[in-house]
Amino acid sequence: MAKTKNKQTQKTKAVPPLFIFALRNVTEAAARVVYDTIGRDQKDESNALAAAAMRNELAKLPISATVVVGDAHKDVLNKSSSLYNGEKIGDASRHTEFDIAVDPVEGTGYLAKGMTNAMSVIAMAPRGTLFEPGPAFYMEKFAAPKEAAGKVDPEAPVKDKLSALAKALGKPVKELTVFVLEKPRHNALVSQIHEAGARVALYPAGDVAGALMAAIPNSGIDALMGTGGIPEGVLSACAIKAMDGVFTGRLDPQLPSERLAVIDQGLDTDRWHQSGDLVRSDEVYFSATGITTGLLFSGVERNGDLERTETLVISGLSGERQILSTYHRIGE
Repeated sequence: MAKTKNKQTQKTKAVPPLFIFALRNVTEAAARVVYDTIGRDQKDESNALAAAAMRNELAKLPISATVVVGDAHKDVLNKSSSLYNGEKIGDASRHTEFDIAVDPVEGTGYLAKGMTNAMSVIAMAPRGTLFEPGPAFYMEKFAAPKEAAGKVDPEAPVKDKLSALAKALGKPVKELTVFVLEKPRHNALVSQIHEAGARVALYPAGDVAGALMAAIPNSGIDALMGTGGIPEGVLSACAIKAMDGVFTGRLDPQLPSERLAVIDQGLDTDRWHQSGDLVRSDEVYFSATGITTGLLFSGVERNGDLERTETLVISGLSGERQILSTYHRIGE
């Protein structure tokens, strides 16, 4: 199975109490720098700009970190254009050690088309506590509010899952709304949800937003189902664990090369990992900033010489979540 460290590395220094508010600078910088690429078919350019902006802001934080789940693997050719798996940040001799899961632009292809739910997102936890997926890229996921904890079998058929979820939430199946990414691979899943009697909310991108909405009570989304990227899965698990919600995922390779690599490393594609398997610490920090307007928050907006961002920050230590509106002077 993929690597999950059993012990947390001892911290060398305490993290400042307001660290979570400093972390938002990382995602806000990325979101702001790619504003001009929205709807301009500049997928590669937007990701490179966002990664560079995040790297610059991360260097200012009092941390030593390793990118465990990034937007590219170690063998990526142009490492400067991404935050790649295995990348080191900061000075381990001076600062607290962290693992990082990051997606500089979640929904890169859809940002290039000017579509909804694009965001910049990062999560951090003490060194050795984040799930390391190896060569796997895709994960089947299930997310729901905390009321569903221990009541929904992730291996059950879709109809049975929804029946159990409805019972846990105290509503009929016909009142459930399930977030699903609009992908050909989900055609059968969508049909099964409809046959069970529930509604489907189809979005072309944004399964981090969908997963978080599923975990937030009375958000209008009762569950997320389907297969998406592993970075988005680990990021979602970090936030949802901090909110005491439900998140489970199993490796679900989609590409022939990915399947071969997963088989070669003997990774387990049957096991459903709980959020506590994907992030083995309560000391988790999460920040996401909207780039284009979506389910969770508004995207970047410009008005005169000001730029407005909306950022969701979550601290696992307190369980608190906040959405922060910030007005920045353009160019600063």
